[in-house]
Amino acid sequence: MIAEIIASGSEMLTPFRQDTNSLYLTAQLNELGVSVAFKTIVGDNLEDLTGAARVALERADIVIFSGGLGPTEDDRTREAVAAALGVELRRDAQIVTAMYKRFAERRMKMPENNARQADVIEGAEVLANANGSAPGQYIDTVVGRHRKIVVLLPGPPNELKPMFEAECRPRLAATLPERHMARRMLRMALVPESQVDARTAPIYKKYKDVDTTILAGSAEIQLHFVCAKPTEAEAQARVDELAEKIEQEMGEAIFSSHGESLEEVVLLMLGLRHMTLAAAESCTGGLLAQRLTAVAGSSRYFLGGAVVYADRLKTIFAEVPEELVRDEGPVSEPVARAMAEGIRRRTGASVGVGITGIAGPGPGAPGPDAGKPIGLVYIAISYAGLSGGTSVTELHITGDRERVRWWASQHALELVRQGLLERT
Repeated sequence: MIAEIIASGSEMLTPFRQDTNSLYLTAQLNELGVSVAFKTIVGDNLEDLTGAARVALERADIVIFSGGLGPTEDDRTREAVAAALGVELRRDAQIVTAMYKRFAERRMKMPENNARQADVIEGAEVLANANGSAPGQYIDTVVGRHRKIVVLLPGPPNELKPMFEAECRPRLAATLPERHMARRMLRMALVPESQVDARTAPIYKKYKDVDTTILAGSAEIQLHFVCAKPTEAEAQARVDELAEKIEQEMGEAIFSSHGESLEEVVLLMLGLRHMTLAAAESCTGGLLAQRLTAVAGSSRYFLGGAVVYADRLKTIFAEVPEELVRDEGPVSEPVARAMAEGIRRRTGASVGVGITGIAGPGPGAPGPDAGKPIGLVYIAISYAGLSGGTSVTELHITGDRERVRWWASQHALELVRQGLLERT
């Protein structure tokens, strides 16, 4: 079975509000073995909302509405769903009485328009709202020859979530055939999306019962596999089988087979090798350290580092010779190398990382760096106890300042990972 979630509210069509209820509802439906095939946001226009409801009823087995159950004229979900189903609304006297009582308990007079919240779609079950005045509605009906389940929920999350858990989930669990959904995620850094798809599509296309999604962004590729089966064991076995075949094809390009972040993987690899890491960062401004220290327990393997943004701090904290900075420029291969080696010596780490570059918004400053372009980054990785054990990578990263900084940190982590693989 597939579901569609429709969020009602013109405010979510502005830059200032977003629909978060659908994320919660998707997770809940997935746990019931239901895939969400469509998500729709509709403004407070009766014609538009009715049209969206009709389309959803044609293509989805379960349609869940959030929002539009309030007392005001722009709360149109009840009317739209009734029109789409071709049935009438009736005003429920018991709900009206309960609302008057609720307001009286708060020593408030109920506005007459609140009575609109007691309008119930013909054939609907009323869902109690413990945290607000708008009841939900649950409709199990037949449209054409197909069974449809339609649910109306209030928009505020503090009302929607308890109502779904107390009123909707038990009904759905009792109604739907038992299905279990399993997921796997593989992650790769700095591999082109087109290359990943060219190599993996011939494999995943053979698994018609597994939904495969490729996501690209933030200097990594993610492959998501989702499968629903009558038992959890069947579903998990199917996604695991596909994931293993993809892993065989992509090999060491995959840094994570169960969703771990790149920084988590690097720290795990350091720990397995009884090694430590320190970093001297310039253009990334401590972003590499921030990512590593966000992982619990990172202090065992990440000793720390220094943000050596000013040239003189490269000398003070990373032991970079002043004349090297003066002659070569702070954004240069020799300086990156000296930063990595210097911070490694100063901290006693097994691995030293040096990052220097031009993040923008302007090109290199006057002097040796004059004319060097935005996005030019040098990353050096230095290993203790190895003759010539420092490698430097030159990058040309496109995009704005934040993109250059993030991609530089991602490259640094991936270079460390690759280096540790070679030292298994």
